[in-house]
Amino acid sequence: MSTLTTVQTEFQEYLKEINAYREAITLIQWDLRTKIPKKGVEQRSEVVGQLAHKLHQLETSDQMKSYIDALKDQTTDEVLQKIVLECLDTYEKNRKIPDTEFKEYVMLQSKSEAVWQEAREKADFSLFQPYLEKLVAFNQKFADYWGYDTNRYDALLNNFEPGVTVETLDKVFPKVRQSLTKLLTSIQHSSIIPDSSVLNTHFPKQKQKDFAIEILKRMGYDFDAGRLDDTIHPFAITLNINDVRITTRYDEEDFRMAIFGTIHEGGHALYEQNIDTKLAGTPLATGTSMGIHESQSLFWENFIGRNKVFWESHYNVFKQHAPDHFNDISLADFYQAVNEVKPSFIRIEADELTYPLHIMVRYELEKALINGEIEVKDLPKLWNEKMQEYLGITPPTDREGVLQDIHWAGGDFGYFPSYALGYMYAAQFQHTMKDALPIDEIIKSGDFTEIRNWLTEHIHQYGKMKKPLQIIEDVTGEALNPDYLVEYLTEKYKDIYQF
Repeated sequence: MSTLTTVQTEFQEYLKEINAYREAITLIQWDLRTKIPKKGVEQRSEVVGQLAHKLHQLETSDQMKSYIDALKDQTTDEVLQKIVLECLDTYEKNRKIPDTEFKEYVMLQSKSEAVWQEAREKADFSLFQPYLEKLVAFNQKFADYWGYDTNRYDALLNNFEPGVTVETLDKVFPKVRQSLTKLLTSIQHSSIIPDSSVLNTHFPKQKQKDFAIEILKRMGYDFDAGRLDDTIHPFAITLNINDVRITTRYDEEDFRMAIFGTIHEGGHALYEQNIDTKLAGTPLATGTSMGIHESQSLFWENFIGRNKVFWESHYNVFKQHAPDHFNDISLADFYQAVNEVKPSFIRIEADELTYPLHIMVRYELEKALINGEIEVKDLPKLWNEKMQEYLGITPPTDREGVLQDIHWAGGDFGYFPSYALGYMYAAQFQHTMKDALPIDEIIKSGDFTEIRNWLTEHIHQYGKMKKPLQIIEDVTGEALNPDYLVEYLTEKYKDIYQF
């Protein structure tokens, strides 16, 4: 056996050890967010800290560096070369963070999520404030460790959307916001007023779950490689490509949260379940960026789940699970109601049109936090001011305002822009897909296999083999173009609101 072959074999075994720690941590994180007793949080957070500390050591060890040096540019195996480069990126990034600081930060993340849940329930930001101050300070320090060219926030953006910078967002977001604000004004002056109250009736949780599972199966979500659970804030989480779990939140007086939220998380899961098996167990066996990930979830939730053709072919299926109340609601009234545009406080309950505005509120605030332009203690006030400026509404309490999202509690600064970018990517993918597939006919059939296969062929299978901007270019033949999202929303809401 050649020396190079021996090194490759040893490196693959080393990756298996790393992956084992990563999978164990992920399972604990799922448990922390779904099933754990309140009194177990402290000890479980300690366990996560210990395991993450060990993972950090493995990823930044001299042994890892020796494998990288031995294999970089020394193999013709494209997958192996990509794995080595991914490990090098992780090594260089994490090596810059002192070992003790990393361990302290991971433990803080777990504790912060638990405190955030309590603060949210009590609508009391003061409970969460000291934890958030520490999280912000850590992220500011990490950004400085990693380095950046012009804006500290770029270092955090790079963790979630490589290649995208503040300069890009500050050009694209205002342009989109201006277009959406203009559309919103036209809608608010329309004589058409959808009656969303027709949706408000008691809808038992189990019945909602039964319908959600039916749709997930039609989407192609593999329940032999996943499961559906309850949580406060819906999420998808991947232990490995054969164990991709999703969660949702049920409101028995408003089914939309669970149904559309489950479709959304199902879109994330389909991405992870359909990554090429040759990448299994490697750092490449995950989505290439959160923007591309969000493009998949938002594609299924909005471009499929809120599509008129979808409900034309699935309303009767829905009524088989829904209360008798819906037998008296026409399809036209139902479709208008689930697509009502109305500024609301909660991001994950927002309509398609105003959703990106919620993201821009968060982007502006966290960018300012990381750059030291505002303080954590001022967030509730600043949040409410931004909501009033962008959406014309002010949250009644911090539960509906600054405390509604889990992301900051988990230290995920730089994540939020991915949602808006993902929406733009999704519109661009859908524009391209329409030239290849009879999308409406496929949706009508109730069998989404062709759509899922197209997404797998062009996006899912690659995992992290391709960078996000390369995916966009390869699939659509052009760089990010927000015009497709504006065109999609304009066409849809002109039809609904007749303006």
